[in-house]
Amino acid sequence: MTSSDAPAMRHWLRLFVGLFALLSPLGARSQTIPALPGNEFRPLDVELLKAAGLRTIEGRRLVLVTDLPSRPDVDELPIVFEQAFGQWCDYCGPADAHDRAWRVRAFLMVDQAKFDAAGAMLPELPKFKHGFAIGHEIWVREQPTPYYRRHLLLHEGTHSYMQTIRSGLGPPWYAEGLAELLGTHRWEGGKLTLDWFPRTREEVPQLGRIKLVRDMVAAGRLMPLEQVLATPGTLNANNEPYAWCWALAALLDGTPAYRERFRQMPEAASSGQFEKRFRAAFADDWRELSDQWEVFASTIEHGHDLERSAIRFAPGKPLAGSGTVVEVRVDLGWQSSGVELQAGRSYRLSANGRYQLGQKPQIWWCEPGGVTMRYHAGLPLGLVVGAIRPNAPTRGQPTPLAKPDPIGLGATFTPQDTGTLYLRINDSPAELADNVGKVEVRVEAD
Repeated sequence: MTSSDAPAMRHWLRLFVGLFALLSPLGARSQTIPALPGNEFRPLDVELLKAAGLRTIEGRRLVLVTDLPSRPDVDELPIVFEQAFGQWCDYCGPADAHDRAWRVRAFLMVDQAKFDAAGAMLPELPKFKHGFAIGHEIWVREQPTPYYRRHLLLHEGTHSYMQTIRSGLGPPWYAEGLAELLGTHRWEGGKLTLDWFPRTREEVPQLGRIKLVRDMVAAGRLMPLEQVLATPGTLNANNEPYAWCWALAALLDGTPAYRERFRQMPEAASSGQFEKRFRAAFADDWRELSDQWEVFASTIEHGHDLERSAIRFAPGKPLAGSGTVVEVRVDLGWQSSGVELQAGRSYRLSANGRYQLGQKPQIWWCEPGGVTMRYHAGLPLGLVVGAIRPNAPTRGQPTPLAKPDPIGLGATFTPQDTGTLYLRINDSPAELADNVGKVEVRVEAD
């Protein structure tokens, strides 16, 4: 959902405007669509709907009112919505006996004037660019692709579910992040999968969330964790805030160390104490989360392997006098060397080994200097890289893990701050699964 300059009260407006609508005059029409059990539908005049050129498609969980002509990608939307309901229950918390008859009415619009004429638009609705949800009603503007039309319907459906069944949305970053997370989907062979991390751009035409994050990072506008958490209730007409909120939700949901805690947050959203409970849940590893977020945002790609690319955090110990050898797996992201390097002291690092970066169309063999026939992030593919994570956080500075230093066959490090050495090879976070082998890095004091 993207609104253009919606009022600041937008966040709570979702919760209460439905009640106002129920108290509004209904007009002197004899034939109406009555409110359904377990819902908050406003009665609408059937003859006005027909006169405006609108048709209604009824499903178990969705009543769709639209001015689009009948075709499969439109008429199947109630089926999509019905499958989504079960997955919302699984993720956000089940519906109780009172809510098992839960239904939503969605207005899918090409020409809003037709819906104005039929009484489908509430006067309390703010201006919105793509979609909006209030209680059991959703408004969605037609989109150029069937995928993005479904995405918006599922996004607003998530809002509706959280409002009406969970009785709370949480703060704006979470409300929009969760709706984006559960709106990003796969629809194939009549089967819906929510919480889908896009493998390719072609899977999610028009979505563009990953490109937005990558473009903003390239422009030097990486949004720190605290700034994403402070996302305001009034969002701009562009999709950038939604991209950041989705990316954070995707990281928390997809990273094993955070997943279980994050999936308890729908209950916190309905408690009225989301901020307190969220920060308490992540208090013990808040700095690690902040670093992981900056690394993820800096490297995000379609098909991003969140489990393999998760940082293996561990504090280092001072280097023994004779030095040490560290093994680095090539199918993982950043790994702690277990070695603490002292500020102002020089260290020699040398790497050796032979490992494979892929198997198709044939095995790509690689050594620590990397494969110069292909580059990733401006460095040879497979190149050994490193970074020193300071023991104490540097206020206002991004984590060094977001900007690795090349090591290759060998390099000298003289850290400005005492910290732990982290190592990995240079590869796309979407292409780690087919890497095989290890590289040895020897660390010695100069």
